Amino acid sequence: MTLPAWDSLAELDDEALPLLPTALLIARDEYPDLDPQVYDALVQSHADHLRGEVDTIAHWPLKIAAVNRHLFDELGYGGDHGEYYDPRNSYLNQVFERRLGNPISLAMVQMEVARRLGIPLDGVSFPGHFLVRLPVDDGMLVMDPFNGGRPLDVEELRERARSHLGGETPDDQVLAQILDAAPARAILMRMLRNLHGVYVERSEWDRAARSADRLLKLAPEQDDALRDRGLAYLQLDYQAGARQDLALYLQRNGQANDAQWVREKLVELGGRVPRLH
Repeated sequence: MTLPAWDSLAELDDEALPLLPTALLIARDEYPDLDPQVYDALVQSHADHLRGEVDTIAHWPLKIAAVNRHLFDELGYGGDHGEYYDPRNSYLNQVFERRLGNPISLAMVQMEVARRLGIPLDGVSFPGHFLVRLPVDDGMLVMDPFNGGRPLDVEELRERARSHLGGETPDDQVLAQILDAAPARAILMRMLRNLHGVYVERSEWDRAARSADRLLKLAPEQDDALRDRGLAYLQLDYQAGARQDLALYLQRNGQANDAQWVREKLVELGGRVPRLH
């Protein structure tokens, strides 16, 4: 397995963006000695162990049940309920080694193994916890990788979404939109936002700036990441970088809810505040 170069990611179509290698690229920032071949081989060993059994099963739900049983029951992958915000839960090498993760990293393990077995498992960027979905004859099977791949029925999905939608229960159309398959770029961006949030909470501003910078490598148009990197630079006393990022954020988002607050930060830095047009 070859890891991509950061500067190449923005130019790749979502279909061409490799999920596992890019997730390991994110992890290599924190673990520079990471050998991607080790984890590629580990995923392949999980898939190879299951292949004989899965190939004899006719229906998708039973195939993924076999995958879940092996990953979560036999190998012991599971959600880190005790230290949910441990940054190791977002670094895929650590998830493979500790067999602990958060919803999105465990979904990546589950998806990667399933796809190597020909099972079309997709991620779902559900509000709250990341989920996975599998097409079935009469719709889709939605599962929670943070809790052993447990299937979720429609009513539980509505209830989970409701708390993130201002208390409103989503109708069928809204729920179907929420359950759209997430492209690789969206999954990786969510992983980086999780890391950024963890490092801001810990006041680890160098890592917070790095997470925002990597998000911009994936999606340069993400102005919230531009603002976040500028604010992290401010905490690091990297004034030139902070001025540049915050000024560009205001230039693009002069009417944003936080524009006045960002403008005040820029004035404190002695930067030129962009005029509104």
